[in-house]
Amino acid sequence: MERDKLDFGNGKIGQLFRAMFFPTLIGMAFNSALNICDGMFVGHGVGSNALAAINIVAPLFLICAGLGLMFGIGASVIGGIRLAENNVKAARIIMTQAYIAGAVIFGVVILVSLLFTRQVLYMLGCSPALEGLASDYLLWLLPGLVFFYLQCAGMMLIRLDGSPRYAMSVQIVAAVLNIFLDWYMVFPLGMGIRGASMATSISCIVAGIMVVAYFLFFSDKLKFYRLRLSVKSLMLSLRNVGYMAKVGMATFIAEVAIGATMVVGNYMFMSYLGEAGVAAYSVGCYLFPLIFSISNAVAQSSQPIISYNYGAGRMDRVRQALNIALFTAVVSGMIISFGMWSGSGLLAGIFLDSSEHAYDIAKAGLPLLGLCALPFALNITFIGYYQSCERAVRSIIYMMLRGIVFMAPGFIFLPYAVGVSGLWLAIPVAELMTLTVIVLAYLFARR
Repeated sequence: MERDKLDFGNGKIGQLFRAMFFPTLIGMAFNSALNICDGMFVGHGVGSNALAAINIVAPLFLICAGLGLMFGIGASVIGGIRLAENNVKAARIIMTQAYIAGAVIFGVVILVSLLFTRQVLYMLGCSPALEGLASDYLLWLLPGLVFFYLQCAGMMLIRLDGSPRYAMSVQIVAAVLNIFLDWYMVFPLGMGIRGASMATSISCIVAGIMVVAYFLFFSDKLKFYRLRLSVKSLMLSLRNVGYMAKVGMATFIAEVAIGATMVVGNYMFMSYLGEAGVAAYSVGCYLFPLIFSISNAVAQSSQPIISYNYGAGRMDRVRQALNIALFTAVVSGMIISFGMWSGSGLLAGIFLDSSEHAYDIAKAGLPLLGLCALPFALNITFIGYYQSCERAVRSIIYMMLRGIVFMAPGFIFLPYAVGVSGLWLAIPVAELMTLTVIVLAYLFARR
């Protein structure tokens, strides 16, 4: 396999960032295309209720993604610092511990979801009209979740190992396969929402196998390491896993916050606008991963550069990487906002028929939701920077502010203040308030 030649310690920061950013962005763009195609196939092939049912299950999927990214980011940051110290063995141990811990946690999540399916669905905001569809989607999604964890955590570690193009190929293969299977199972085979769920599981399994194959056969420095089974080794593993979780916790909170946004939004849109409102909101939830992916591509591309140079004590290079990432975040956020403002009707029409009431609700709401793109991109970039420099507490606080502290009250109180538009403005207002706090704290710290 042709390996990307990246020298995080001595290469030019701009060139390193571009070498990381474009493969990461392309891979995430394919993931975003997958989300859009999935919604399009289900919305037009099964109906708006199926779209709403997927939106009910989506928070659980996001929690699982958060766990994968939490351990992936945590292991990547700590591993990058260890590699900067020329301690390859420690980096391999960290990676192996992250995978074992995640597999155990995912096993528990799958078991609980399997044994208490109905309770889980209603906890996520399901209604009797959506229960059958949501149950079908959830049960066929479960087989692929462990492999989904392998993919989420693996993306960070493969990039740290110096192979962002392989990470990109994993995401592209999984996305293209999922899109094809979505279409084939929903339309030619007529399997409905069950087919869409099976397509997702199969693509997760393929991506997970590709990640494992990389670390077994193609990796440079990061490989699986045989852990000892002594009590001392177990205690050391638990300590390391705890620290990885602490470093990556902000990323987990980010995914959980998106899930919480969906749950709270489902309840509020249901109470104000019924099933049609939830279906319209699901269009925004399908598009939000596009905003998240592009912004996260900026943060993830700068993360190994920052963590490696932070471990090497090169703070001038750390600041340079942050500045480039912030500029990229501004440009990306402005492009996304313009696209959602100018193309709201087209975007709503991808998922819903223009004759449906849900289409009109989505067309009116998407421009308001698009206001969140710029502050969100900057927030995620700053939070990624603090994670990469092992400032876990600060990154956790900022993520809690944007995802929970400011967001939930916004959903509850803004509709009372400005009407239905407040439902769509809750996320932009939360992001803007968080950015204000981050910028003020950053400027104060530099005085």
